[in-house]
Amino acid sequence: MLHFIICEDEPELLNEYIRQIEKIMMLYDVEYKYHTYTCYDKTWKKEIKEIKGFKIYILDIKTDCGSGISAARQIREEFDDWVSMIIMISAYTEYKYEVLSKRLMLVDFINKNTNFEKKLRAALLISLKHYDNKYKSLKYSYKNNVYNIEFRSIIKIEKETDSKRCIIYTEEGEYPIQGTVDEVLSQLDNRFFKCNRAVIINIEQVKRYNVSKNIAILKNGEEFKDISRAKKKEMIKRVRGLQ
Repeated sequence: MLHFIICEDEPELLNEYIRQIEKIMMLYDVEYKYHTYTCYDKTWKKEIKEIKGFKIYILDIKTDCGSGISAARQIREEFDDWVSMIIMISAYTEYKYEVLSKRLMLVDFINKNTNFEKKLRAALLISLKHYDNKYKSLKYSYKNNVYNIEFRSIIKIEKETDSKRCIIYTEEGEYPIQGTVDEVLSQLDNRFFKCNRAVIINIEQVKRYNVSKNIAILKNGEEFKDISRAKKKEMIKRVRGLQ
């Protein structure tokens, strides 16, 4: 689930932010929800801590109850959330340099008084690229079931012996998918590596690769020993992030 969290005390602007979000999300096949606030009070703090999933914040710098700068610092430092996207928006341009000096990893600082709709759309599109990269999923149908499996949860994919299907191994369980290893690989992104003729491994799930023993130690503790010797050099580059 994708969450847009908006804090804006001007109703007209709040509605405009929502309109811009809805226009952009018409282009995406993604389930989303927006949460709106007019200030940074105890309700704000309590509720955003409970929201699970990828978050895109649109924060007004100055409200009657708290500031967007303090809220952004709270998100990053107190909640230790360095993944969510934060867009700061204000009519007070003098705050721009203060915000940038805080090193809060903002997507953008937008001036409400200068063509903010265009800049907001651009900032939202940048944020959604990060969402795509982190939360892409493999969507397919198999035997009257529809599957939606996040790439990041996939550990490996293996060709099933004497079968025309593969098995997807995830953190939650195992799932069948019709097709060859190459056909499944074509539906994935570059975090996945075909390490032999029958197995695809998710490089993001590799904690360490012992080159001399040709063994990958996965984040779940499993030792993966099925790496083709012809693929060793590529495996090293993949784990080091060089390819």
